[in-house]
Amino acid sequence: MAEVRLDRVTKRFGRHAAVDDLTLTIADGEFFVLLGPTGAGKTTTLRLIAGLEKPDDGSVWIAGQDTRQWSVAERDVALVFQYYSLYPRYTVRQNLAFPLKSKVHSYPQAEIEQRIARAAKMLRIEHLLDRKTDKLSGGEMQRVSIGRAIVREPKAFLMDEPLSNLDAQLRHGMRVEIRALQQRLGMTVVYVTHDQVEAMSMADRVILIRQGRIEQEGAPEDLYARPATVFAARFIGTPPMNIVALTDGAQGAVIRGAPGAAVVPGRGAGRMLGVRPEHVELVAEGGVPGVVSSAEYHGADTVLTVQVGEESLLARAPGRLGLGAGAKVRLGWAPEALHLFDAGTGTRIDLRQDAPQPA
Repeated sequence: MAEVRLDRVTKRFGRHAAVDDLTLTIADGEFFVLLGPTGAGKTTTLRLIAGLEKPDDGSVWIAGQDTRQWSVAERDVALVFQYYSLYPRYTVRQNLAFPLKSKVHSYPQAEIEQRIARAAKMLRIEHLLDRKTDKLSGGEMQRVSIGRAIVREPKAFLMDEPLSNLDAQLRHGMRVEIRALQQRLGMTVVYVTHDQVEAMSMADRVILIRQGRIEQEGAPEDLYARPATVFAARFIGTPPMNIVALTDGAQGAVIRGAPGAAVVPGRGAGRMLGVRPEHVELVAEGGVPGVVSSAEYHGADTVLTVQVGEESLLARAPGRLGLGAGAKVRLGWAPEALHLFDAGTGTRIDLRQDAPQPA
């Protein structure tokens, strides 16, 4: 496996910069996730690493070597796409053997059989080797697609939304399998997804991309616990973080239009408060008063939409709540669960630094 590095890479399509001055390093053996909405530049970044696109500026390094003049084959990376790219008239065995018989990488038949047997055992598809791929289920086809990458023993695995065509239950199982396989083999994986559940559950490190630039980088728990911007705060987490406008109150910042005590110290004008629905609690007294707009029962929990002043907040509570539209509630939260953002720039404000200092 190998380290992959992008150094100030830009890729334009016409006047649009799909990737804009992007610098990042993916460590040898790291499971690295490129996360972001549709059109953020994730797949273009992956294609630049693979050599399917050429950067307009900057360079791509694999295993310490500048690959700008290298072909796709010379880069020795394996791609796994959401569409399985299998030959339907071939058997699984023939599909697995295909990448081992190219002009660039051609192996003796004995070694080909060894690699196929090893990959089939890892992926539990030994019983499928003589079956044609057009007779396989979605999950089986994705295993074969991953097997085609594994047999090559490449420097890095590039995966572009490989699970998006699978149903929810199968996606969960495949997430577990891919992550376990990566850890067992020490694979360098660059994984593209718009699904923050995949990113949070699989990654060693995540880069959240927005309009071709890095919005935030870090371990999954860092992006969840300390989002750097309003965009990051709302993109990570299900349901998304509550972001509400603040105004100045007599004792500090208050939620816009809401009566009661200040929710954070300091000024409120020009600032926004963030709190995740799972950190909002129903309290008997104190807190801020609100009126339930709707209640959605999800089985394990209920998500309430509560009108607080001029703002609407989501509260996620365990079990089924006997509350309907019009019910009056009070919402509370621990101070450490709150996040503060600048309303103009959308960037994070450290609550500890913003708190009034003692005289």
